[in-house]
Amino acid sequence: MSSLPYLAGETLRQRPTWRGAVDALIDGHRFPRARITDTTLARGEQRMMSRLAWIDGLGSAVKSFTVYPENPRAQPPRPSAQGGCLLLDDATGAPVAMVEFSMLTWWKTAADSVLGALLLGPSEPRSLVIIGAGPVARSLGEAYAALFPSLERITVCARRLAAASSCTDALSLDGVELRVSDTPERAVPEADIVATATTSSQPVLHGKWLKPGAHVDLVGAYASTMREADDEVLTRGSVYVDSRATTVEHIGELMIPLTDGVLKTTDIKGDFYDLLAEETFIDDKRARGDAITVFKNGGGAHLDLMICKYLQSLTPIAGKGG
Repeated sequence: MSSLPYLAGETLRQRPTWRGAVDALIDGHRFPRARITDTTLARGEQRMMSRLAWIDGLGSAVKSFTVYPENPRAQPPRPSAQGGCLLLDDATGAPVAMVEFSMLTWWKTAADSVLGALLLGPSEPRSLVIIGAGPVARSLGEAYAALFPSLERITVCARRLAAASSCTDALSLDGVELRVSDTPERAVPEADIVATATTSSQPVLHGKWLKPGAHVDLVGAYASTMREADDEVLTRGSVYVDSRATTVEHIGELMIPLTDGVLKTTDIKGDFYDLLAEETFIDDKRARGDAITVFKNGGGAHLDLMICKYLQSLTPIAGKGG
């Protein structure tokens, strides 16, 4: 295992790009539908998770990680999520690379969201509101600005203005006004796109705040007890997911309203495989005007696999890592 290439920021000759990451997800969905399975163990609020994916013709991946929500508040602070992803060859099953967790998550999570917005949201959004101020919020700010040059303003909302300011200070975006807020009920009604990136178990986004034509990007909730949007967000909008297999029966964002009868499974209009198979979909969505769209970013090891293959293509530096 010592000779296995280790893919991390310092071991790649080329820096990834958001356009490259999004294209990798598009290309990956041209292969047969992924086989996916997840395993989760819980100890209080702590989680240990393993996510597996196999895509015929592309390869397979095993991503294992822990989530310790208290880590950022410890001394010294540590990331709340830690782990790694093993990339396996499709033809032989042999391990071909180990991918560093935080880099993989950075590029996969935001690329997932931006692809959803490209397929579903307004074609030329002017205003983005991000609820949450952690590393995911920062990656979303970078990714949206890179893929939507029409953006003029990004507002980061957090309960603590200092956290929101820290997030915007870390963003360096030419031509984009950066704002902070601790009152999302004031910021959201102006937004063309609203992204949520929190670890909340209770809704932080309310449907009554959304303006007609807005696109909602739900990122943070990953467990069966977690949700970021209230029922009105889901009933006002047309609901889509990145993958039915990793969201509908796994994440509280959908499980709770489905159990309560607020949603039916038929209300979930489609996932990336459906959307990318419809050649006229992008033209159709541009004609929807004031319709609200809601996208649940659930992640999944198949998306990790697609991004791992992209990172592997960026020419690892010989002798680095392992």
